[in-house]
Order: sequence, then C-alpha cells, then structure tokens
Amino acid sequence: MLLPIKVLLVEDSPVVTIVLKRIFDASSEIEVVGTACNGLEALELIPKLQPEVICTDLNMAQMNGIEFTQEVMKKYPRPILIISASVQANDTQNVFQLLKAGALDVFPKPIGGLASDYDRLANELIAKVKVLSGVKVFTRHQKLGGIETSDRLIKKNNQLPMHNYQLARENLNSQTIKLLAIGASTGGPQALHSIISQFPANLPVPVICIQHISEGFLQGLVDWLAFESKLPVKIAVLGELPQPGIVYFPPEKRHLELDSQGRFIYSEADPGGGHCPSVTVTFKSVANFYGRAAAGVLLTGMGRDGAEGMLAIAKLGGLTIAQDEATCVVFGMPKEAIALGAAQHVVALSAIASLLLAKLKV
Repeated sequence: MLLPIKVLLVEDSPVVTIVLKRIFDASSEIEVVGTACNGLEALELIPKLQPEVICTDLNMAQMNGIEFTQEVMKKYPRPILIISASVQANDTQNVFQLLKAGALDVFPKPIGGLASDYDRLANELIAKVKVLSGVKVFTRHQKLGGIETSDRLIKKNNQLPMHNYQLARENLNSQTIKLLAIGASTGGPQALHSIISQFPANLPVPVICIQHISEGFLQGLVDWLAFESKLPVKIAVLGELPQPGIVYFPPEKRHLELDSQGRFIYSEADPGGGHCPSVTVTFKSVANFYGRAAAGVLLTGMGRDGAEGMLAIAKLGGLTIAQDEATCVVFGMPKEAIALGAAQHVVALSAIASLLLAKLKV
C-alpha cells in the first residue's frame, strides 16, 4: 500500500485552514502533516515534518507567500502550490511573482459557500497535489541558464534517437517562419516567462501561447508576462489577424484557431483530450494555415496535449521544438511529442529562445 502524500498547509485564516484540511482529510492519498499561519512558522516545520508538497497562501503577516517561496527554494526545495483568492487585477502580479520565485502551480481559494462547486473544487485541488507530489524540484540558485544545466543538455542530446521528417530538417536552414505557437501546462508560466522575456521588441512574427491554468488566473498571467516582456501580451480578439511582435493567448474556456484568412476564431468542441483551450487544437489549426512556415514549441506539462498538434506541424515541414526532460517540471507533453517523432529539436528551456531567434535571424 502506498504511503499518503505529506502536505504542509501555510494559511493565516483559521476558517480556510479548516476547509482545506477537510478537503485533504477526505482523501486517503493525502495526509496533512502540519499547519502554519505564516512563512516563518512554516520554515521551522519543514525540516521536522518533511512535507512532500507545500500549499501556501499569498498574503500573510511576518513573511508573505513570495518571501516564503524564495526561502523554501533556497533551503528546502520541494513542490509549492499557491492557494489564493488574490486574482484581482491589483493582486495577480504578486501571484505570478510567486511562480517566478519557484512555486509550481496556482489554485483559486475554495471560498464562497457554493455547495455545488465544493466537490469539483475539492477534486481539482486533490488532483493538483497528486501531480505535484511526483515532481522533482531543485534549489532555486541552480538557474536553468547555468553551466550545469547546459552540460546536462549536451549529454542528454547526444543520447537522443534520430527522429522522422528528414526532409523537413534538411530544409530548416532555408525555412521562413511566419508564426510561433507555444504550448504548456504544469510549470508552464515559469517556462513561458523564461522564453518570452528573452524576445526582443522587434520580433518579426506573432506568438500564440496555450497554457493550461486554473480558471480566473489567465488575465493575471497575461498581465505578468506583459510586465516582464518587451512585447505586448494580450488575449486574442475574435476576428483579429495575428500581428508580428505580439503574444496572444486564447480566452478562458475557448480553443483558439485560425480561419481560412488566418484570423482568430474561437471554438468549444471537445477534441478528446479534455483540455479547453487545447494545445493540439491550436497547433493543428496553425499547421493547416501556415504549413512549413509554422513553428511549434511544446513545454513542460502533464499528459499528452500538444503531441498530435506538433506532429501535424512537423509533417508539413514546420519547425518543432520540445523542452528536454532535465529542465521540465513534468516531462509529459514533450515526452509524448518526442515519442511520436514530432520534435525536430529537444533542448533545455534556457536554449529555446536563442534557437528560435537564430531561426528567425533576429
């Protein structure tokens, strides 16, 4: 029998602590081994309790969630889930600063008394903790752009099998990219930040990003990336033609596709993977319109969304890049694309932006 996942709750509201503990206690797969009302208390408990996942609030006295996350990632690195009601425009910047500091995912605080939503929220929260419990985290000072990561990349890529689409690879040097599509899930906000923050203001192509994220956090993600980037970041407008140097996201609960004229359209049909927006839906649409002028990048994430879409881009001769296992939070989506032979390049997160910029001749 598997041992339950040990969770530490860091929350300054006694009511919320009770609600969260009740949710976790209902699952035989999770054990709340301790609670703390601020980051200072939690830091003292971690070496004693050795939790596998930490769930923390953002706004707390003495040591807030950002400071706490930074300290954890320096001293006791492990998966951190932000559980916060701070999703308003004046607070979302802080939430995504938490992700930048090393937290892995966010979850809207289950408050409001809607009994109809309680079971759904509880199931989603338990599922997130179960996913994060299997994630290996390194100390934050070992940056992805460091020498150690680069050395791992060289060794790893030397062992990679050759993939299909030889003709497509041979033509890459003369390839003209007209649109870049990026897909991500767990760990994606940090990965997207790493790539987009390296793009120059004169990027000559539009960028479409598909990120699986909890409902209510999309606008915060867009605002955070826009603040940290030289490029405008926005939610795609129905009927809009993608413009160079702009980063687009689909609206919540909508797939983002392109019509016969290359303009944005929304859809809601279930493609079979259960994700909306779906990376595969967008990738396939981009492949259909741009053909070999499309570029697709698949980043860290659980599951296989995006793999079939990347295959569609690769088959038509487009550029395809998958994040390598060593720098993924969860090596699910890229792994599935690699298994299909859809990834022409498998590289570390720190190398993706420079590879794209080299292909774009920027």
